[in-house]
Amino acid sequence: MTRPSRRSASLNRLPFTKASVGYINCNFSMALGVVTALKARLLAVGFIKNNPRVKAVLDHPAGPFTIHFWAPSFKWGISLANIADFNRPAELISVPQQLAVTATGIIWSRYSFVITPVNYNLFSVNAFMAVTGSYQLWRKFTATPNSMSVASSS
Repeated sequence: MTRPSRRSASLNRLPFTKASVGYINCNFSMALGVVTALKARLLAVGFIKNNPRVKAVLDHPAGPFTIHFWAPSFKWGISLANIADFNRPAELISVPQQLAVTATGIIWSRYSFVITPVNYNLFSVNAFMAVTGSYQLWRKFTATPNSMSVASSS
């Protein structure tokens, strides 16, 4: 008699089986059903049903009931943090960090028009990231060396 391996024994304790939607947890698929039901209820409200512009925004493939809306919306926090850093002394600006912010902004701004659906929210946040990152780099490289040495010596 062969003993089952530890790996196969641990797979038997998982809350899903191989036959259940390719290893997708039942709770996850149920959550998707809740979002779909919430969207249907909201679109059935009289004001929204009678207003084609509001309905178009809510029913858009990159609308607020999808990750295509929420991921860029939370990404605005990076840009807002970058704006808050405008008051920091130029010698404290991290060049690698601002290069990453700028490059991310440029690359994903382009990508937001290539993907389907075209995501203007993604474009706007990344264009803003590219601008704020470029401005921070400009501040770093145009700061006078005297002001940097005075600040570092104190």
